[in-house]
Amino acid sequence: MPLSLPATTDEALDWGWEQFQPYADELLAATLDANTLIDFMTRLTAFDDFASEVAARIHIDTTLNTTDEQAKARFMRFIQELYPQFLRVNDAMNRKIVDSGLTPPNYEVPLRAIKSQIALFREANLPLLSQEQAWTKEYEEINGAQTVLWDGEEKTLTQVATVLHETDRVRREQAFRAIMERRLQDRDKIDALWAKLYPLRQQIAHNAGFPDYRAYMWQERGRFDYTPQDVERFHEAIRQVVVPSVKRLNDKRKAALGVDVLRQWDVNVDMHGRAPLKPFQTGAELQETSARIFDALDPELGRMFRLMKDEGLLDLENRKNKAPGGYQSTLAYRKRPFIFMNAVGLHNDVQTMLHEAGHAFHMLEAAQQPFSGMRHAPIEFCEVASMSMELLAAPHLEASLGGFYSAAEAARARIEHLEEMLVFWPYMAVVDAFQSWAYTHPEGGDPRACDAKWAELWHTYKQGVDYSGLEDWVMTGWQRKLHIIEIPFYYIEYGLAQLGAAQLWANSLDDSQQALRAYRQALALGNTRTLPQLFEAAGVKLAFDVDTLGRIVELIEKTISELEAVG
Repeated sequence: MPLSLPATTDEALDWGWEQFQPYADELLAATLDANTLIDFMTRLTAFDDFASEVAARIHIDTTLNTTDEQAKARFMRFIQELYPQFLRVNDAMNRKIVDSGLTPPNYEVPLRAIKSQIALFREANLPLLSQEQAWTKEYEEINGAQTVLWDGEEKTLTQVATVLHETDRVRREQAFRAIMERRLQDRDKIDALWAKLYPLRQQIAHNAGFPDYRAYMWQERGRFDYTPQDVERFHEAIRQVVVPSVKRLNDKRKAALGVDVLRQWDVNVDMHGRAPLKPFQTGAELQETSARIFDALDPELGRMFRLMKDEGLLDLENRKNKAPGGYQSTLAYRKRPFIFMNAVGLHNDVQTMLHEAGHAFHMLEAAQQPFSGMRHAPIEFCEVASMSMELLAAPHLEASLGGFYSAAEAARARIEHLEEMLVFWPYMAVVDAFQSWAYTHPEGGDPRACDAKWAELWHTYKQGVDYSGLEDWVMTGWQRKLHIIEIPFYYIEYGLAQLGAAQLWANSLDDSQQALRAYRQALALGNTRTLPQLFEAAGVKLAFDVDTLGRIVELIEKTISELEAVG
């Protein structure tokens, strides 16, 4: 009889390799032929799901409280002792499947990724990959500890950032400068962290036979269907089409605010002098209202969200020592998603909720695929799932439809979202172009050279705001982008996905139900189709060109004008 895994991962959070090894050894020793293939893949999937959930829960605990020493110790033990072993076993399992010459049904796309992983694997990289994980955890700790004294109380930077939406310009500037000065206090720490991470990542690439880390990560991220040259073409399309649009938006904002120059503390406030939208007061209210929105959009999506809510799989409110950002993590053994956020009661929190819920729906839709390798779609399409949900759910933001706002407030919220889409594409281009430059130029390891390059890119793509006197803030922007430090080369996905999601939204304006059906059907495909095929299944295309982007920018600008008549 095959060994049986525990019913839950609870006890395994403190397992050493000696507890995992019997399950791995049994799989590695199994006979793999046409008669045993499906049973082997089923048992391998169970082991993969179990180990994946253990890793996810250990990571989640470190983000819930960055000062939790027990969680930190458990995480360090995992990455130092278990992570290299799992990488070795994963490589051995991959080779076992490929060497068998067998292909499970509908497994051609996952098999492509498996062969790529085999080509990347190097024993010499295992300790380096563990070290990388340990050092990126330092970044979370640095950010998690950043607080300032504001209004007589100690506040997180996320909490103080809510002031940037207030109508008092003097107070906004004070808040911006308080945040900026606190972040700059850690400039040397992050410089030192980069000086460690950069050569380590280049060494990982060289060990695997690649000329630089970008080439290595292109394969590691499974980018089989587009090239760095395609991405450069997308950057140029953004420069031609979106940058002028954002410049027009900033000019309109400057005129509406009645200021001589637009400053960084002016870009988040409502340009018509209205107080910030206050969609909710508590995390519980955010949960319940979001549930009603999903009920109205699609009863099955509503059921999925209430499942997460009822099972305590949502940690939404900001607090001291909570790691920054938001994410959806997969508890694969339970076949459940977990959502982490830092909500403070702003509309941006609603957008984050819709975004991460889109990821969660993707996970639950794809969970029907029989084997783990068939469930995890390329990241570019995972972000289509999340960004499309922001747009598809937007019509349900009105309280009359279960949402947060009056009709005028809902129109205003949608305008803000559409404007943020425009503003995001140039920022994405800065982040992505910076990473490509850093890892393909030897001076990329020098923090001062990074400062200069970031500033150059910033002024190319971010126009219409006066940054005089904020030179240090501008040039250290790369330090504030956690993806650059923690998740390298995970950013172009957002830009491509946003263009895909916008196309799906355009389709929904013609037939909302058909667009939603295509969306869910595409999510359910998991990783059983190539990236272009997944986009096509959703009724859109993977695009890098000026024409496609230009049509979407025109639609966004037109829709903003229409909504302004309501809001």
